[in-house]
Amino acid sequence: MLEKLKKENTEKMDKAVSDLHIAFGTIRTGRASVSLVDHLQVEAYGSMMPLQQIASIGTPDARTIAIQPFDSSQIKAVEKAIQVSDIGLTPSNDGKIIRLTIPSLTEERRKELVKLAKKYTEEHRVSVRQIRHLFLEQVKKLEKDKVIGEDQRHTAEADVQKLTDSYIIKLDTELKKKEADIMEV
Repeated sequence: MLEKLKKENTEKMDKAVSDLHIAFGTIRTGRASVSLVDHLQVEAYGSMMPLQQIASIGTPDARTIAIQPFDSSQIKAVEKAIQVSDIGLTPSNDGKIIRLTIPSLTEERRKELVKLAKKYTEEHRVSVRQIRHLFLEQVKKLEKDKVIGEDQRHTAEADVQKLTDSYIIKLDTELKKKEADIMEV
């Protein structure tokens, strides 16, 4: 029973780390990356669709994202989705391809992006701690229901604390990498 709980909590903590990667992908670093636009939803064919389902996305160079809709009649819809999104880039199109030029970041903007990355990391630290908290509640309930003993509870609490600490370190490591990436000129 405890092993099953530990495994579930480890999977949830892994998910928190992968969610942080996704959140970091939305932070612009001065280099073109398809992750800046792959979360966009486009109103096409009467419904909202992910951008990657209606267009091919690429980075022909370090400062440009190229988006080529599979159906050229959808170019205006893609352009509109980019304009209303929070990525802060202005699209330009030649009738077939939409190009997004990534401007160089100012020092001030880099610092703002580092703050944003720290905010995302703190949110994910909180979620890892919340997972630990829920696990501890489950373990206490198991002890109360006489499924496990007090020694097993103490061991489980120590194990989950070590696990939590290791995931906090992983999150901090990811933050340091992203911070270095953002501050790189």
